[in-house]
Amino acid sequence: MDAQLRALIAQHGVFTRKDAIAVGYHDTAIAALVRDGQWVRVRRGAYVFGAAWAQMSTNERYGVLCRAAVRQARAKVVLSHLSAANAYQSPLWDCDLTRVHLTRLDERAGRAEAGIVQHRGVVVEGDVVLRENVAVMSATRTALELTTVLDVEHALVEIDHLLHHGHTTMAELWSRYESMVFWPRTLATDLVLRLADGRSESVGETRARFLCWSQHLPAPVPNYCVRDAAGVEVARVDLAWPALGVFLEFDGKVKYERHRREGETVSDCVIREKQRESLICELTGWRCIRLTWADLYRPEQVASRIRSLFRTPAA
Repeated sequence: MDAQLRALIAQHGVFTRKDAIAVGYHDTAIAALVRDGQWVRVRRGAYVFGAAWAQMSTNERYGVLCRAAVRQARAKVVLSHLSAANAYQSPLWDCDLTRVHLTRLDERAGRAEAGIVQHRGVVVEGDVVLRENVAVMSATRTALELTTVLDVEHALVEIDHLLHHGHTTMAELWSRYESMVFWPRTLATDLVLRLADGRSESVGETRARFLCWSQHLPAPVPNYCVRDAAGVEVARVDLAWPALGVFLEFDGKVKYERHRREGETVSDCVIREKQRESLICELTGWRCIRLTWADLYRPEQVASRIRSLFRTPAA
């Protein structure tokens, strides 16, 4: 029986109560399996195996919840907004992952349901694609939808991710944006698109760029390449103001984990990063400022620190 249910999970992400009954389980057995942790109830009437659930990240669990909602929908729907962004492995930084966003394809108003947000809207050719056998909005439409449900900073984080990983382009975003007619809550969309930059590689880098914009600092260059006298690339820095002689590095645990070499401890990685910083300063004569997650919640103080490093007072 489990083999049949595993096949359903491979296809749909979950199996339903109806599926379980069809292969020989009954409600008492289902309740006992859930109580023992062998099955996990993702939402009412939808299940996965407990062992698999325990190994999933928060975003992966949200993906299962989204697939369960699609499987149980009574109308033809497509994952949209935050739920579509999750299908593109967007970070969904600080986002509500308890509700699934679906857009109905019949253009009718969605019915209220716990844990489900049903949207209505005109879907044009190219808006819907398949990812892992699930209908989702294209990355271009998803990016624009995010500007209607998130503030500027949160939307920018997700759109930078979509751009950086090649899921969409600025040309595609502007083209689709210009064709949008009567979309609600789009007052900030133009601003987000003007700020978006796919060169940013992480949530921290995007948030640091947003901090610079919100504090009226000159716009930094993301992922700036530093070369030696022979023109050979020796490093890339998160953000740089070449004309003002300053570069910024964002320090987060994920960064050191990502760049740690085989057999290297985190301490070894930190020391190597300091040596890299010294080399950059020697080659360029620039000064470095390092930010942490905590700094991003002190924008005024950080902006003051950055300004103090710029070469000219006029900057």
